[in-house]
Order: sequence, then C-alpha cells, then structure tokens
Amino acid sequence: MTRRHGYALPAAIVTVIVALSTAIYLAAAADDGNGRGTLAAGRPAPRGSAAPASVGAWVSTWSASPSGAEPGTAADGMAGRSVRNVVHADVGGTSARITLSNLYGRQPLTVSHASIAVAATGGPAAAAGTMRRITFGGTPSVVVPAGRQVVSDAVRIAVPGDSDVLVTTYSPTPSGPVTYHRQARQISYVARGDRTEDVNGAGYTEQSPYWRYLTALDVLGDQAAGTVVALGDSITDGITSTVGANRRWTDVLAERLRQAAGSGDVPRYSVVNQGISGNQVLAGGPGRPAGNPSALSRFDRDVLGRTNVRAVVVDLGVNDILRNPGRADPDRITAGLRTLVREAHAHGLKVVGATLMPFGGHRGYRPDREQVRQEVNARIRSGTVYDAVVDFDAALRDPYDPRRLRAGYDSGDHLHPGDRGFARMAEFFDLTSLKGAAPAQL
Repeated sequence: MTRRHGYALPAAIVTVIVALSTAIYLAAAADDGNGRGTLAAGRPAPRGSAAPASVGAWVSTWSASPSGAEPGTAADGMAGRSVRNVVHADVGGTSARITLSNLYGRQPLTVSHASIAVAATGGPAAAAGTMRRITFGGTPSVVVPAGRQVVSDAVRIAVPGDSDVLVTTYSPTPSGPVTYHRQARQISYVARGDRTEDVNGAGYTEQSPYWRYLTALDVLGDQAAGTVVALGDSITDGITSTVGANRRWTDVLAERLRQAAGSGDVPRYSVVNQGISGNQVLAGGPGRPAGNPSALSRFDRDVLGRTNVRAVVVDLGVNDILRNPGRADPDRITAGLRTLVREAHAHGLKVVGATLMPFGGHRGYRPDREQVRQEVNARIRSGTVYDAVVDFDAALRDPYDPRRLRAGYDSGDHLHPGDRGFARMAEFFDLTSLKGAAPAQL
C-alpha cells in the first residue's frame, strides 16, 4: 500500500496513475513537431534509450544541405577514420538528435560508433562532462543505405543556445562517395582510428573545410517554438563570410530572434541554413542524384524535411540569371519561385522572399542580365510572388549606382556581400514578417 498525507491508496490505482502519467509525459516529450510522435525516424523510443529528460518542442537548431559527393572519396569514403563535425547550435535544449545522410553514396554506409558533445573553446576538444554516445534504434551502430538518411535516437545532453557542438562518426569499412556540404565556412576535424569519444581531441590532427554525412541537429527545449528555413544559394551559404565566426546573414538573423525572445509580434523561432553555393531555382547539376540539385527538386527534403518548420525565407534567382548562356527568362524564374510558395502553402508554411541583389562589376554582368534581375525584382515587390518581401536589393545597393553593391558591403567580387553586408541583410529583415500562417490564397 502507498500512503500520501496519511491516506492509503490501493496499489492497483497507483499503478494506473503512474502508467497514465508516463504515457502523457512520453507523448509530449517525444513529439518532434511534425506529428510523428517518435524519438527517431519512424521508431518509438527503444527500451533503455536516452529518452528526453524534459518536455518542450523539437526544433532544428542547425542544418546543412547535402551538396554532392566529395571528390577523391569514391573508393574508400572515410573508412578507418573518425569525422568530427563542428556545427553551431542556434538555440539550445535538454536533448538532441542527429540526421546522417548517404545521399550520394553508391553503397551502404556503416557507422559503428557516433557521439555528440558541446565543444570546448576552439578546436576539436569537448567541454568537460558533455560527451555522449549516440544510438540508433537502441544500438550504437547503424547502416545507412545508399541514397538514404537516418535519424538517431534522442540523447540527453544540455546544449546551450549559441554554442558549438561536436558530432563525431566512425566508419570502419569503405563506403564509396562521401555525402558532404562543400562550403561549410567552419573548420571540422578528422582522426585516424576510432576516436569517437575522445574528449581532448588530441588525435584530430587533420582539419577539414567540409561537413560530412551530418545534415541536421535537432534539440528538444523551450527556447524556440518552431523553425525558420532559409533556402538559398552562395549568398545564403555565406561563401564569403569569415571562417568559424558564424557571420552568415542567417547567423545574424538567428541572433536577432534570440535577443527578441518572442517579444511583441516576434515569434520564438530557430533559424537553419539550407543554402548551397551555385544553387538555382530551376536547374540542377549533373549526376544522379544531381550534384547541387535545383531548389524545386530539393524543397521537400531541405525545407519540409526539417523539424517543426513554421516559415521559409527564399533568396534565389541570381544563378538562374548568371548561369544561363542566353537571356534568362524572368517568367520561368518567377514561375519557379511561385511553385516553391505553393508547395510551402500546401504544408501551412509562410514564405518571405528576397529581392535579388545587384552584381554590377562581376565577371558575369551583362546589361540584359541586369534587365532580367530588375524584372524579377519588380514582380517580387508587387506582392504576387511571396507572402512578404525582404528587400535585400534596396538594403545593399550603391545609392549612386544601383547596379552595384555598396562598397562597404561588397566582399570584393561584386556579387557576394562580406561580413558587413551579411549583417546589413539580417538587420534589414523585419522579424515580425515571420509571424503567422500561410494565407489560404496568395
């Protein structure tokens, strides 16, 4: 018999109460924000797994789009090496899970050991007491089929907001081409042998400019109620931002949202960057699957596939103009953008779209291409493409020559902003434009 405040309750009633409480708790804690109600991809929490320690919302805190197969890895992949990816968590939480991709692999990828830790200050070392083993369906190893991805079990780990996180994988056997994100703008590390749970990082003697296999980090917590996905090209990818400084425009936007903390009409959202350098709305690169796939073909994976998505920011179209050997068709470009918006609306997502910034002085500049840019921007500004507009063109153009970026914002190549330009983009962004659901009809 169990006693509470001097009164006895029958054991059977106590058992029912505990069972109901546990069921309610697990249902709330396991909700991933996409209605799946699971701790891993399509699976309930396995017995003995590191289930979440508190309730809250699952959101994506970091993500990167797989952009192709890493050159030179076709034979052995990363066999016999530990890959320690360093990623920046926008918002924090009390539990985490990861997504690993073998999209460009030609054979199964075996990961025999994986870990997660909060990074110490700089380098490959983990902060004391934060190293955790990652499991998949309750086991430490997983086989990722060619062309597929897997989501791990949830791991109890306190991830601070605005912090670096180490996610390490070890592959014991050759796996073929490595799925990677080429323009990480972040130094990661590689070690010989299985050093997955090495805390001091001494064995990680090789630096890497890429993110390998890892495509998403989700957290469970109360710092954000949803996720904003930024879909773009090299400007969103931050190709000219300072390495390791997190100065892409999406990083600055995330910082602004954290500081606002849901005040007024500003929603509590995390921000993830799904930019791929060279990306186009309409055309993808060569290969099957395509290297650098078009925005139309990757929208389902890179936007709808993220956790608890509430809004999308689209900054695309410049490469459709610059990489067209003839005169790009503004009708086709805006039709492609509207297709993205319709897909987002079908899933209840609001879409904020960006005007195309100037590229006068760039080697690809031509007067007819400038005319197409102006035509596309006119349609975006008219309100017939997106739900809301952020006018990056107006924010960064030279007031004395609107065909060019203002000198202080130009990285020097006359196409991509530098750190100051990226900061200006984020500061120009109206945070309240992210609030609300998609309209029934644009």
